[in-house]
Amino acid sequence: MDVTELLHAAREGDAEAESRLYATLYADLRRIARGRLNRGRRPTGFDTTTLVHEAYLRLHNAGYVQVSDRNHFLSYAARVMRTILIDLARERAALRHGGEGARVTLDTALPDPTAARDREVLAVHAALEELEKVSQRLARVVEMRYFAGMTEASIAEAMGVTERTVRRDWEKARLLLASLMQA
Repeated sequence: MDVTELLHAAREGDAEAESRLYATLYADLRRIARGRLNRGRRPTGFDTTTLVHEAYLRLHNAGYVQVSDRNHFLSYAARVMRTILIDLARERAALRHGGEGARVTLDTALPDPTAARDREVLAVHAALEELEKVSQRLARVVEMRYFAGMTEASIAEAMGVTERTVRRDWEKARLLLASLMQA
């Protein structure tokens, strides 16, 4: 059975097909997660396996309504991984700003490295939301390239465009994101 057939069977509720689907695509899911986490911005205590398993739980709970083939599934998984990392950054930001802990004044010369990473993740997310208002396609290219680490060929196949179009969209998106993040 190929991935498309496994997706269809999993959508119909076949638990064995779902297990085979994830076994088949597990290496690809790990590659996507590793591509996102190895950008030097790895959240503390979050590794590739944890991200893949959290994405699996969210994908399983959401069902397979929006995916039709391997590349669409992987691009959807990349989006899910992005939302997981955004949620984690927001949660940590909330905890830093009061959250559940007792308030203690502590003056130290050492900056909090995770705070800077979380601010960057949230800034990229906000800029990407603004980019989506300008062009959904550019936003999808950024999502698949930046957050999922997908190749231009994979992105082109998933979106049904040429690699040259993906390269042009990537360049446009980078320029727009840079200007949005500076604003």
